[in-house]
Amino acid sequence: MIYVALLHSVVLAPGRRVVMSDLRDMATNIGYRNPRTLVSTGNIVFETEALPLADIEAKLEAAFQARFGKPVDIIVRRGADWQALATSNPFPEGEGSQVIVRVMRKPLLPSAIEALHPFADPKQRMALTGGDLWIDFAGRPSEWKLLSALTTKRIGVGTLRNWNTVSGLAEMIG
Repeated sequence: MIYVALLHSVVLAPGRRVVMSDLRDMATNIGYRNPRTLVSTGNIVFETEALPLADIEAKLEAAFQARFGKPVDIIVRRGADWQALATSNPFPEGEGSQVIVRVMRKPLLPSAIEALHPFADPKQRMALTGGDLWIDFAGRPSEWKLLSALTTKRIGVGTLRNWNTVSGLAEMIG
């Protein structure tokens, strides 16, 4: 079965990032087959037998801690579920680097959008699909206070990916 794993952060320390070849080696060393990465932002596609997502996440997180000396949240989706996420983009006409999805470990409730409205600009759009939060930032995400409101403490464990990365991973899966 094909899986996609998303690291919450690939920064180990100031000026030190995880090298994607090291991430692929880590996945191979814990028994995952055919690991491949997309860009240098902590995205890895691999194959293994069908297992509960929480088990795969825990195994990857433990291996990451052991190899890189830093805890990191890792969100895992089945390949078919990633394809469904990619087709659920409610803002497909948006600029690929400005449309972001916060892929969640546990599905968000609609009330999460209401809680984020005070941080959003009227030009920005938000929508939930399958419990994941899509945002059309209507500009560079780093220029808006909404980006800094998307914390684990506020909305739960998850990680951000832009539309270009979402669709690139979908293409990798095939």
